[in-house]
Amino acid sequence: MTATVTPVPPESTGSDASKTPVNSKTPADSATSVTSASAGAATTTTPTPASTDAGPGALRALARHRGRLIGVCTALALVLGAVLLGGGGWPTSLAVDLSGPLDRTSDWIIDNRDSHPLFLYFLGHVSNIVVVSVRAVYLVLLALGWAGVTAAAGLLAWRVAGVRLALTSVAAFAACGLLGMWVPTMQTLALMVVAVAASVLLGGLLGLAAGLSDRMHRILRPVLDTMQVLPAFAYLLPVVLVFGIGVPAAVLATVVYAAPPMARLTALGLRDADAGVVEAATSLGATGRQRLLTARLPLARKELLLGVNQSIMMALGMAVIASVIGAGGLGDRVYQALASVDVGAALAAGVPIVLLAVVLDRVTAAAGERIGAPAAPRSALVRNVAALLTAAVVVGGRLVDGLSWPAGWTLDIAEPVNRAVDWMTAHLYSGVPLVGGTADWAGHFTTWVLGPLRDGLQWLPWWTVLLAVGALALLIGTWRTAATAVLAMAAIGVLGVWDPALDTLSQVLAAVAVTLLIGFALGVAAARSSRLGRALRPVLDVFQTMPQFVYLIPVVALFGVGRAPAAAAAVVYALPAVVRITAQGVRAVDPAALESARSLGATGRQQLFQVQLPLARPALLLAVNQGVVLVLAVVVIGGLVGGGALGYDAVFGLAQGDLATGLVAGAAIVCLGLMLDRVTQPTQRRDPAGKGA
Repeated sequence: MTATVTPVPPESTGSDASKTPVNSKTPADSATSVTSASAGAATTTTPTPASTDAGPGALRALARHRGRLIGVCTALALVLGAVLLGGGGWPTSLAVDLSGPLDRTSDWIIDNRDSHPLFLYFLGHVSNIVVVSVRAVYLVLLALGWAGVTAAAGLLAWRVAGVRLALTSVAAFAACGLLGMWVPTMQTLALMVVAVAASVLLGGLLGLAAGLSDRMHRILRPVLDTMQVLPAFAYLLPVVLVFGIGVPAAVLATVVYAAPPMARLTALGLRDADAGVVEAATSLGATGRQRLLTARLPLARKELLLGVNQSIMMALGMAVIASVIGAGGLGDRVYQALASVDVGAALAAGVPIVLLAVVLDRVTAAAGERIGAPAAPRSALVRNVAALLTAAVVVGGRLVDGLSWPAGWTLDIAEPVNRAVDWMTAHLYSGVPLVGGTADWAGHFTTWVLGPLRDGLQWLPWWTVLLAVGALALLIGTWRTAATAVLAMAAIGVLGVWDPALDTLSQVLAAVAVTLLIGFALGVAAARSSRLGRALRPVLDVFQTMPQFVYLIPVVALFGVGRAPAAAAAVVYALPAVVRITAQGVRAVDPAALESARSLGATGRQQLFQVQLPLARPALLLAVNQGVVLVLAVVVIGGLVGGGALGYDAVFGLAQGDLATGLVAGAAIVCLGLMLDRVTQPTQRRDPAGKGA
């Protein structure tokens, strides 16, 4: 099965991604904790004052002036670089053309897919198992019929989350049918069931290993950190190379993308289990297996269910994105509609995606909150009656031939939405008095921000970019952090996609600046006003459950296609996380510090800028890091709507089967994400006294 549409080409000229294969990606890195020196390791001789001043005292002085020292060294390096290296982009002599080897690899896989033992006896069986599993779940859903599936969803939600969410679930599935998306919804749900089951199983086993073994935890931690910050598109490219375009590749990419949260939360729950309970089980003679089954796993139930919740949400988002490689279902409807700029059809398929996300998130989250709480006073008779009613609905639906949603019960929203978009095009795109229109805003943002920023980055000599990356990473991290960031950026040049990567970087920087400006303002306001916080909470909840793909629909309706709409979608996607982290950090400031400031006569503005924001600095830095990672994820997907650069090459390579272009672009996205993560996530350092700083 091959994709039939191509992404919208980039609107910009110059060094756009369409001219050069691109690759890039994102990674994440966790703070390195350093243990302090043991007191028992102290020497028996007392150091003299002179030795104290010449040793740790001098090192502490250097540490205090770390930023100034890095600035001076950077300035000297700039002067020397200008004299010795000159200017210009990445030298072609340092680039490697991988198109030939990748094309040969692709040809070998295609030629040997039906004959090589690796495919016949392993990968072929994996592919067949995935196809059979998805088809079996899909046939079961169809056999239940629309009434049976809706009733079963309501019953399940009622049993684990209560009446309100049961009614919400019934209404959500009914809305999917009313919008004429029942069959695509069942296709997406079938893929979700298989992918989530495999993700939970794989993630649970990895988390179990990491939770029970310190060595395995140290090995898996950097791997899971990196996997969780990779943009979704990076997972599509390797599986397409092996499995081709179709359902197996879509499911396996979804599993790889959704398994890390389950693994991390499982390990967290097992490692944080109450030591007293585990010790009590040990004292009673329980074996390791008995301690695991009777103590550690029960104590980690909340973390396990949270891991399931996160895997479901990530799997749904990825299942939609995987439509690019033939997953079908709702994502394919959105993809096809966006490719033809049919906003009405995209919205009709996007609404069921959001409804599925909201229902699955609420039900699993409510189930997690109820763990350990008193059970609802439902009698066995009530539960049995509810189950019998559900079974009656299933049987009744089959008797009246209600397997598919009745055609007469559908509501076509595509046409009125497209009329609304046409009206917006005629009245809001341009010509609005005083403020202009949305097209004007997008054009001005591209002309005044995105264009100059991209041109400025591409004008800089390549070595100055590496130097700036290294200096920024060193300011907030260690030399290892700086080396990783510089090597990741240099790898982009070696892959031959320097200019497209800088184009993508310019979009990320512009979108992050807007996200932080709005997010910090809303987060601080929500932290200082409980009324505003309560009003924002449901909005942020909905925004955080929407898959990345869906954010493209409203921005295309408002701004058309181009780099500015891609940046706008990234801003909307990353904003909820920045607002929430900022608000939580500001709220968590010690009330005693605020009370002291008020007692000294500080105004509200002084309390904010001199007490709350400085004390909330770790949370604000985390908000910056998360904003960067989330913005990059959607800027890449923006290649579908004219974002250009690496995103365009990645989508184009997938859609056209050009694995050389797609894989190089995907690798560059990974490297770009790794660099951005390293320069925005502070790393704990060891100070001269031996303590973490």
